[in-house]
Amino acid sequence: MGVVTSWAARFRARQYIKASLWIVPLFGLVLGGVLAEWALAADRTGRPPSGWHYSASTASGVLTAIVGAMVALLGFVVTIGVLVVQQATGTLSPRYMRLWYRDRLQKVVLATFTGTFAFAFSLLRSIEDDSVPDLGVTLAGAAVGVSLVLLLIYLNRFTHSLRPVAIAELVVRMGQDVFTKGAAAIRDAAPHPSEVVPAGPPALRIRSEHGGAIQAFDLRRLVAEAVRHDCVLVVTRLIGDFVPPGAVLVEVHGGTSRPAPDRVTGRVALGAERTIEQDPAFALRILVDIAIRALSPAVNDPTTAVQVLNHIETFLHRVGGVRLPGRFVLADHDGHPRLVLPGRDWESYLQLAVCEIRDYGSSSVQVCRRLRALLEGLLDTLPPERHPAVREELGLLREALGRSFPDAARRAIAERADRQGIGGYSPSLDNGT
Repeated sequence: MGVVTSWAARFRARQYIKASLWIVPLFGLVLGGVLAEWALAADRTGRPPSGWHYSASTASGVLTAIVGAMVALLGFVVTIGVLVVQQATGTLSPRYMRLWYRDRLQKVVLATFTGTFAFAFSLLRSIEDDSVPDLGVTLAGAAVGVSLVLLLIYLNRFTHSLRPVAIAELVVRMGQDVFTKGAAAIRDAAPHPSEVVPAGPPALRIRSEHGGAIQAFDLRRLVAEAVRHDCVLVVTRLIGDFVPPGAVLVEVHGGTSRPAPDRVTGRVALGAERTIEQDPAFALRILVDIAIRALSPAVNDPTTAVQVLNHIETFLHRVGGVRLPGRFVLADHDGHPRLVLPGRDWESYLQLAVCEIRDYGSSSVQVCRRLRALLEGLLDTLPPERHPAVREELGLLREALGRSFPDAARRAIAERADRQGIGGYSPSLDNGT
């Protein structure tokens, strides 16, 4: 069973490593000690340049100061991290923290600090009146310089990237990357006629042993498992869904034999919350969370919601240009359907993107005008089969405006499409409205 479940275990381990803030700094700590030993050995084999010689008291003072400075800088970075957590959970979206924990620059900065600390501390023990690690002291000073430069880059990065619009841009970019990878699999998917699944009830229903949100599927091995038993596996839950213990996760149809339940559930990764690896809608969820928090009475910042809508529109244009049947069938090498997966259709993405923002922002002229411009822009660029869902959302927007703006004059202003919310070009003005 350990071999079978190793994929889900490895996936959870990768998630833990990506979100961990201590593993990379630990490697930096170990590397610092190893490099200190190398510097001591280099000092014994050859003399450094004449300008690199230090007295024992100077070397001891420098290294002691470096050790203290690195500890202080580590505390400073941790303090910034606590402030980021407070801001993200209070004014942005707690879901964004899963992405922030993965920031590589932050881990490199922490690893540099811990490595410099270990390097300087390891050199301190070798200082004697007649033996000074001259090369090591010089390298420790250089490491401090590198640490300071990285600290400045780190501060510049987070003072600029913690703005909601910068976070929205980052989240959209990650979501589009995930969607592009998924779109490639969609193009390779087989057609999805009803005959894919054999008639009659499933031969076996595989239930989840533990509860959790579906984070990822091992598609290749699930197909291989279906080939091994000459059956069709039908996944009953959408990625990102929370599955309670004992719920049906996969149905087995047809087949010459029955797959072991643990071999199937071992190919489905469950966790405490959604991840973005195979779930591009999670990026859209984060964007909507940021927008509706900006529209809450406690914050009351419709301009931020409008800026987030700019990036939501970018994401919708990307999604709307791809075939989304809502049900995907993966086949084996011979073309036989083996794995059926539920998927999100265009209507699901569109509703996720605009429904809550419309409900929370229907009293804001700025948000309503920007939403109308977004929907009309989708009508202009997307293929005709996408238009019915967009027109439906336009109708719901008009109804919301009617409830929020009973006065005809104010409602007429709120109904104008404006890509800046207020102050931009409004095509409806050309029609005299």
